[in-house]
Amino acid sequence: MTTSSRTGNTGPTGNTGRTGPTTPKAATPALLRTAAELDALPRPAGAERAVVMTMGALHEGHATLIRTAREAAGPDGQVVVTVFVNPLQFGEAADLDRYPRTLDADLATAAAAGADAVFAPGVDEVYPGGEPQVRITAGPMGERLEGTSRPGHFDGMLTVVAKLLHLTRPDEAFYGQKDAQQLALITRMVRDLNFGVRITGVPTVRDPDGLALSSRNRFLSPQERHTALALPRALFAAQDRLAAQQALHERAKATAPGGDRAAGLNKLGEARAAADAQAVALARPNGAPAAVRATARAILEEAAARDRHPLVLDYLALVDPADFTEIPDDRESGDAILAVAARVGETRLIDNIPLTFGALT
Repeated sequence: MTTSSRTGNTGPTGNTGRTGPTTPKAATPALLRTAAELDALPRPAGAERAVVMTMGALHEGHATLIRTAREAAGPDGQVVVTVFVNPLQFGEAADLDRYPRTLDADLATAAAAGADAVFAPGVDEVYPGGEPQVRITAGPMGERLEGTSRPGHFDGMLTVVAKLLHLTRPDEAFYGQKDAQQLALITRMVRDLNFGVRITGVPTVRDPDGLALSSRNRFLSPQERHTALALPRALFAAQDRLAAQQALHERAKATAPGGDRAAGLNKLGEARAAADAQAVALARPNGAPAAVRATARAILEEAAARDRHPLVLDYLALVDPADFTEIPDDRESGDAILAVAARVGETRLIDNIPLTFGALT
């Protein structure tokens, strides 16, 4: 099993970064309602089957996943989209009932993006004996961040993902990086339990205003959406802060005492005064994680202080993508994920952005 990412991070303009043409294959995907129908679906000879798992209410983010799967499978391969609202992932019955069901529109979206089949079973088909007695446990990683806010959520998610992987039997499965903790847990489950499938993450797709696409966005009023934009603003401001700080360190190395500062500045395309070069040379690498957190938190606190439609922060965390433990403030290199969850009105939103701390010396 390997884990890969098809493209780079998607920026606030909504550009997915995909390369190559998109060629939808099936005009009308087959609608499969039972495990028997899915099992009878012929596998492509000499080609791969790719799967995209969803809970329906498909939007452009899902369409990007399907198109990416279509490109990976190739013209002779097969793309199966699953549509199943998993009750094990919902802590409250009201949230489950509120989740949108739009199967007809989902079929049209899946067809346009190139799906060959849509597997949309009922709850009784997936859990014929009622709630399963044996489940996948997410372990310590599943108790952090989203797991703290939604106890049992990841156990339910992994249980249904395991079932759907067994039912669909794909060569490769595609999941969005917007649900970064979910992607990390699925990757870990597949590795730890020796599932014979490749797990591929696809970058977050955003609306032009920067808000990450989500089925829950439809519940936001225009005023609430304005508040919700603090989430991507905070993430991208933190990313910019890190980039600026690391650029200062690179300039500091090029202009360090004992070297030819003028030559170093020229190499960087700079025309700075000696005093500026000396100040930069004194910059120290430690504290980049703290600066990232502080930059994001300042924007979120401003949104939380609004008189109307305030943002209620659940968490802001800078974590190691391997296990979702917090990154220490003295971290100088390596990958990280800056993750945020907040509620605006009755709608809970999550977002994240991958970061890389440079090896600063």
